[in-house]
Amino acid sequence: MKFLVTGAAGFIGFHASERLLQAGHQVVGIDNLNEYYDVSLKQARLDLLASPGFSFHKIDLADRENMAQLFATEKFDRVIHLAAQAGVRYSLENPHVYAESNLIGHLNVLEGCRHNKVQHLLYASSSSVYGLNRKMPFSTEDSVDHPVSLYAATKKANELMSHTYAHLYGLPTTGLRFFTVYGPWGRPDMALFKFTKAMLEGKSIDVYNYGKMKRDFTYIDDIVEAIVRMQEVIPQANTAWTVETGTPASSSAPYHVYNIGNSSPVELMDYITALEEALGIEAQKNMLPIQPGDVLETSADTQPLYETIGFKPQTSVKEGVKRFVEWYRDFYKV
Repeated sequence: MKFLVTGAAGFIGFHASERLLQAGHQVVGIDNLNEYYDVSLKQARLDLLASPGFSFHKIDLADRENMAQLFATEKFDRVIHLAAQAGVRYSLENPHVYAESNLIGHLNVLEGCRHNKVQHLLYASSSSVYGLNRKMPFSTEDSVDHPVSLYAATKKANELMSHTYAHLYGLPTTGLRFFTVYGPWGRPDMALFKFTKAMLEGKSIDVYNYGKMKRDFTYIDDIVEAIVRMQEVIPQANTAWTVETGTPASSSAPYHVYNIGNSSPVELMDYITALEEALGIEAQKNMLPIQPGDVLETSADTQPLYETIGFKPQTSVKEGVKRFVEWYRDFYKV
């Protein structure tokens, strides 16, 4: 089949594109290659994807005209939409970027799918939509009406927009709420990357909320396995569904939302210990208060995911961190 992967030069987009190519699909990748983080890392990912089955276009999601033209020309079977302006803290200082990329960009993807009869739109949502929720684990049965960052609000908006298009135009959409993804080729703005770099340079690491945080760290290969399996599961309309009796994760429209997480939250200090062991270096820790927009704990209820695709993420943090460190040392020749 022919896939569009948005954010193909990004962390998850690169890995997803690689898997689809290995399975014999044709992949068209787009990315705006912005300078939110090191462009040479994005270019290195694209270099690895270069093959007869892969073509790349440098396009900004918010570029309505070029996006419409791309969809009309390429006629995709399915779309895996992973491009977005990422990062909770960055959204506190640069809110307009999130509106352009995550709201207008998502709308342009929906419009492209609608007008060109795409079979299935699979898109990245986020565990951050759970916001002020305290009940653990986070379930797709729960209300997600209290986000604590603009980034989270845009991801919730993406789910709402997707539902609207599923309802109005019968466009099958599946949202995947990712929980703290990490692994080789990861993003430099994320904790594991920042910690590794600092420790190898002999610098201290910033540990927020004095280390009293838990995250459902999810290894990249597990995320991609779920994406590849899930793109085969096209949501169907369900006339028996009602708001009163149905789950918020589905609808009378061809719409569904799932969590993808490891279902075993890890203390931040245990995560740091795993990194110290993998590097053979003890971290100098700079203990700091919690940051605006941060949540204390995340944990994914992934039972619906397992029931649908027969797969649950399972890579341990110790193993995943070790693989990241091996990649980092190799890539940066440290």
